[in-house]
Amino acid sequence: MTPVSKTDRRWPVVVLLLALAGCQPTVYLMPTPVVMQGGRVDPFAANPRVRGTNEIRVAYATNRVRLGPRDHALYTAVFDDTLRFGDAYLVIGEGELPWEWIHRKSTAAERDENPPLRLREAHEEALVHADEPLHAPNPALQRYFQQLNAVIRASEHKDLTVYVHGANNNFYRATAQAGQFRHFSGYNAVVMAFSWPSMANLFRYATDVANARATVPVFAGLIELLARYSGAQHINILAYSAGAQVVSPALALLRARHPDRSPEALRRTLRLGEVYFAAPDVDQKAFLQDLFAYQGMTCSVTLALNLNDSVLSLAAAHHGRPRAGRPDPDELTAEETERITRASREGGFRLLDIGGSEIPDLSRGAHDFWYSHPWVSNDVLIQFLYHAAPAERGLEAYRDAEGAVAWYFPPDYLQRALAALDRLEAGAYDPGTCSHEASP
Repeated sequence: MTPVSKTDRRWPVVVLLLALAGCQPTVYLMPTPVVMQGGRVDPFAANPRVRGTNEIRVAYATNRVRLGPRDHALYTAVFDDTLRFGDAYLVIGEGELPWEWIHRKSTAAERDENPPLRLREAHEEALVHADEPLHAPNPALQRYFQQLNAVIRASEHKDLTVYVHGANNNFYRATAQAGQFRHFSGYNAVVMAFSWPSMANLFRYATDVANARATVPVFAGLIELLARYSGAQHINILAYSAGAQVVSPALALLRARHPDRSPEALRRTLRLGEVYFAAPDVDQKAFLQDLFAYQGMTCSVTLALNLNDSVLSLAAAHHGRPRAGRPDPDELTAEETERITRASREGGFRLLDIGGSEIPDLSRGAHDFWYSHPWVSNDVLIQFLYHAAPAERGLEAYRDAEGAVAWYFPPDYLQRALAALDRLEAGAYDPGTCSHEASP
């Protein structure tokens, strides 16, 4: 029998890991946020540092196992408790395209085609092991943050926004969605994709849930590292769908790690700004328990929900419990109802009723609304870029039967949003502070 070489024995492992890297459908440029349609508002023209190419560069952090060399990294869906940092280089469209074409597509109300977003390459620049203290010397990490901080200083808005994807996502999709946010901010927002090891397979949802749970302390460590090394005024978090299974308990864990400090003191130390849960696929009661633990530790917490969310209906059936993004008020105790009602009235916690809004052409069971609908994506950008409270962004409020305040999109949202931007651009906000508008 011919002996099997070491190289031959490695091939099955390599093939398996390549499969675990995940293959997913192409991400296409999302619809133009409504105020940008037709050039009503043009954040690209307002940014003299737009390079005029079809490249989008986003920072990333991941706890996925890497394959390949660091300058052409490929990330699998295998869990690791090591944090890896780098930069992802994406391109809009195919090949070399003139900026004028990209700009026209990015400000159009209707497109004859939606250009794809491709991940050209990922460069890993630094890593931090799980047992490595925050203050341990790490020259590669320091160099990485020197470069990232230079980008933050050169940006119009001095925050860092961390995008945390949902289940059934691979590394490419995570960086592409983060790139959408950076692109439509006119490259005024600095964005980092946090890519946790989702299997990128609908039939492996249970594995995603397990990996999300294991990632919680890793993400908490990331926030502490960002607070220590980044020069951002605020660290914002946009958690989509099952990304809430990482973010929500991680914020509660950060609070538990510092029981002797007040939430306000931790907010100043960690510089946590806007935390936005878009259609969160996380247990309703667990979400509230976490929220009550870390309340006051951020500028604001937004829960964007749709009571008809079709994806979360399936997730609730899988778990046997309601999801925070498709809540069941009947499952709450009187104490939980009272606490959530009080939190919504005090201004730091915002309930955003997407399904109950008068949003044109929004599908009844919408789950991906944060980027797929131009009204909602527009509102997300305004909130993150200006730390603007709901009324300051053009939303309306109503009270439910228990007295909780919820916000919705009125029919004249476009006119309200344009007027809001005029006020915000005129300097009616301080980007270095949180916005805590009292609810009506």
